[in-house]
Amino acid sequence: MTTETPIALQALLPDVIRIAREAGKAIMEVYQGEFAVTRKSDASPVTAADLAAHEVIEKGLNALPWQLPVLSEESVLAPYFVRQQWQHYWLVDPLDGTREFIKRNGEFTVNIALIHEGIPVLGVVYAPVTGDLYHAAQGAGAFRQTNDGEPRQIHARALALPHITIAGSRSHSQVRMQHFMEQLSRNYSPPQLISIGSSLKICLVAEGRADVYPRLGLTSEWDTAAGQCVLEQAGGHLVDMAGNRLIYNRKESLLNPEFFACGATPHAWQLYLE
Repeated sequence: MTTETPIALQALLPDVIRIAREAGKAIMEVYQGEFAVTRKSDASPVTAADLAAHEVIEKGLNALPWQLPVLSEESVLAPYFVRQQWQHYWLVDPLDGTREFIKRNGEFTVNIALIHEGIPVLGVVYAPVTGDLYHAAQGAGAFRQTNDGEPRQIHARALALPHITIAGSRSHSQVRMQHFMEQLSRNYSPPQLISIGSSLKICLVAEGRADVYPRLGLTSEWDTAAGQCVLEQAGGHLVDMAGNRLIYNRKESLLNPEFFACGATPHAWQLYLE
């Protein structure tokens, strides 16, 4: 598989960053007032902020010079026989971390990724409450920027055993995660856990603040694509339980396998689940 893309990623990035920030502004207009919570058919929550951000992003991406399909969590899902023809497409989660949004803890993000032949080659992750923005393009590195500050290049860190820092879910802690941490404690120093919501967990690994984020449960492809691009361009890896890189749009279902987002040093993290 080639990841060479004729689209000028660096030229696209400023527009995608602008669109993500505009979506963040739409989210904050809802966040600062009263809002209702409804449930989708899969029982996941949705608010007016999810829908407002989706509208901003879809309109913004459709106005760019390259007319590409947009696959968003809040859009009508194209059937697989249509999707499998897409060489390039946008993969979007307008508001990742709706549960965190509802809790008003600020740990939610706007996620926009460009997929080329199954690989995320451009990614923007924006946290509207803090103003933190992570962005990456294939071959150009990964960066963190806060509000109007200068972008700072980030790097996933090398694993320095026995001291391990884990990024964990704020809303999805579970028995298997506890087992994972207990197994690590038997082999190394007790790991430090940083609990945070949304794709910010992947970004913690990308900027070298955590060694691994084990996702021991289901996610959808729009949850991970932008963060995966940031992580990989920072020198990290996002792999399934067999150590294979996550690839997108290769099946009817948009559900991801369980995975590890990990730093610069390959490590058999799945052994600590046994």
